[in-house]
Amino acid sequence: MQNSLTRKPIEIKISTVVAVAVILNEAALDRLEVALKEMTGGAADFFDDEFAIIDIESIANETIDWQGIIGLFKSCGLNAVAVRNAHDDQHPAIRAHGLSIDFVSKAKPELPKDLAPTPAPAIEVRAEAEVAAVSTTPSPMPAAIEHIPAMLIDTPVRAGQRIYARGCDLIITASVNNGAEVIADGSIHIYAPLRGRALAGARGNTAARIFTTAMEAELVSIAGIYQTFDGGFPKLAPNQPVQIKLVGDSIEVSSLKSA
Repeated sequence: MQNSLTRKPIEIKISTVVAVAVILNEAALDRLEVALKEMTGGAADFFDDEFAIIDIESIANETIDWQGIIGLFKSCGLNAVAVRNAHDDQHPAIRAHGLSIDFVSKAKPELPKDLAPTPAPAIEVRAEAEVAAVSTTPSPMPAAIEHIPAMLIDTPVRAGQRIYARGCDLIITASVNNGAEVIADGSIHIYAPLRGRALAGARGNTAARIFTTAMEAELVSIAGIYQTFDGGFPKLAPNQPVQIKLVGDSIEVSSLKSA
C-alpha cells in the first residue's frame, strides 16, 4: 500500500539531457530533405531518437512549415522539442505545433569600446557535437562508464552561454557570469567566482559536487536537487573556497576548509 505520508504525488527536480542544436539556413523542405539524406545516408535511426532544438536565426523572416519540418526530422530519428531565435510574432504558431521556445539571453553589460570583449558564441560545444540542455526526468548513471577526461574551459562563461560536460567533470578557470549555465555529468570545479547556474551530476550522479572560489550563484543543483539563493547566501568562512554537495535530499553549501 502506498505511503501517502512520505510519497509526494509530484516532485520537481532540475535535470538535463543532451539535445542536438539544428541550425537551419534554408526553409524549403525539399532542400532540407536532400541535405538530411546526404548527412544521414538515408538511415531512419541515424540520430537515435535524440531531442532537437531548432535554431532559425538565419531564416527567421521566412515562412516556415513547422509541421513539415517536425515530420522530416522525425523520419531520421530527431525529435524536435524547441525553437531558438524566433521572432515574438512566431511564438504562437510554434507553440501550436507542440514546440517550446528556447530563450537565450544575449544581454551583456555595456563596456567602453576599447574594453569590449570579442563576442562569444551562444553555446560552448564539445568536439563531437553541438549540445544544449533541456529539462526532463532524470535518468540514472550507467553502472560502469569509460573514463573521459574532464572538459576544461579557460575563458569566462558569459550571459546566455551554456556549457555541458557530457560523461565527465567540468573544470573552469574563469568566472561564470550571471545568466550563464554550466552543466556536468560529474563534478564542477570553478577556480573563479560562480555567479550563474551550476548543475552537477546531471544524469543522476548523487556523489557529484560543485567547487568554487567565490559563491555568488543564482542556482546550484546536484543530481536534480536544486537550490536558489533569493533569500541570501549561507554564512561561510570569509575568503574560503566553497563546496556544494548533496546530503540526503538537501543541498549543503560549506566552506571547503571546514568541510
